[in-house]
Amino acid sequence: MTSENAHRGAAAPEADWDAQAASFDDEPDHGLRDPEVRAAWADRLRTWLPGHPADVLDLGCGTGSLSLLAVEQGHRVTGVDRSPAMAERARAKLAGHPVTILCGDAAAPPVGERHFDVVLVRHVLWALPDPAGALRHWRELLRPGGRFVLVEGVWGTLGPVGVPAARLTALLEPLSRDVHLERLSGDSRLWGKDVDDERYAVVATV
Repeated sequence: MTSENAHRGAAAPEADWDAQAASFDDEPDHGLRDPEVRAAWADRLRTWLPGHPADVLDLGCGTGSLSLLAVEQGHRVTGVDRSPAMAERARAKLAGHPVTILCGDAAAPPVGERHFDVVLVRHVLWALPDPAGALRHWRELLRPGGRFVLVEGVWGTLGPVGVPAARLTALLEPLSRDVHLERLSGDSRLWGKDVDDERYAVVATV
C-alpha cells in the first residue's frame, strides 16, 4: 500500500504517491487548510479518541493532517506511510511535536513490540489486499481496552470502490466488544463540499 490516506481509486496500489505528495494536501479533507474543514475533523476526532493522553498509531498517515490534530489534542502519535515523500511531508508538518513518522506498510507497520491505545486509519483499509488479515494484525497492536478508529466509505458510480459499512462492522465483530458506526456523508464540512456517496467512521473497542 502506498500513501493510503485518500480516495485513491481502483488503481491505488499502483499509484505513484511519491509523485503526488506535493499536491496531496490540495484536497480539502487531506490538507485541512480551510478552517471550517479543519475544525470539523478536529471535533470528530475529539469524540473518537480517548479523553486523556493516549498512544495513537495513525496508519497510512499521508502528509500527517490527522496526526497533527491528534497531537494538538494531547495524544502521542506514531504515523506510518509507505511513501517516503508523504512521510517526509508529514515530518515537516509535525516538526516540533512529539510525533514519530515511519515509512512502512500500513498492513504490517514497523513498530516492533510496541502497543497502542488507538489504531487510527482513514481511507486505507479498502485498498489493502487482505482487509480482514490487516484488522487481525492491528488488533494485536492494541492494548486491552484500546480502540479502532476507522474512516472508510464507498466512492464512485460507474465502478464503485471501497468497503461498505456493513462489511466493515461484520469484520470487526469478532475482534471487538463494542462497535459504533457514525455516518459522515451528510456533514459537508468534513469534505469541503456536499457528497452523496457512503462515508462513515467506525469506533470499535477491544
